[in-house]
Amino acid sequence: GFAQLVELLSGSTLLAIDEFELDDPGDTVLVSTLLARLAEQGVALAATSNTLPDRLGEDRFATDDFIREIQALAQRFTSIRIDGPDYRHRGFADEPAPPTEAELRRRAELDPAASLDDFDELLAHLATLHPSRYGALVDGVAAVNLIGGHELGDQNMALRMVVLADRLYDRQIPFGLSGCPVGELFGFDMLAGGYRKKYRRAISRLVALSRLG
Repeated sequence: GFAQLVELLSGSTLLAIDEFELDDPGDTVLVSTLLARLAEQGVALAATSNTLPDRLGEDRFATDDFIREIQALAQRFTSIRIDGPDYRHRGFADEPAPPTEAELRRRAELDPAASLDDFDELLAHLATLHPSRYGALVDGVAAVNLIGGHELGDQNMALRMVVLADRLYDRQIPFGLSGCPVGELFGFDMLAGGYRKKYRRAISRLVALSRLG
């Protein structure tokens, strides 16, 4: 519960949050209230984000309706910009060509702990699980190999893929996808929309994991 969370964190000297994002108005109000309570208790705050504090939620919901909460959040942070190329790909050539289905099957045969699944079947299975379970889904898996990759046309499906990519990256699980390059999983409209930073991060992470594969 909220009160218990405030009590749990209020004894800390610093709360550090990685990949700070706000996806909807409910999140905005909740996080704004939480950080305000913690700041009152003297807890220092530090966060990394691909979005400047005063632009959180941009293009995702009616920001004007929640401008007060977003401005209150922004005032709690001093922004330090770190520009430059994606560190995951410095010193590397472009994204490696996607492996063939035969190559993925060979990889899976060589490692009993590796998975081999049809891309669409995996997506259908992800739709039956809460995203909080995606981590448990890949625990103990040595490598993830997916056959028949293609551009994702549905936003919900694409966001599920983002969560899966994050869980794979957390665990540094090698990744292989046949069919289409990882960079083509998310179409032009998605890469230009409100979740574009999520999609670009997912691409960056999956490309890094495909090099491990």
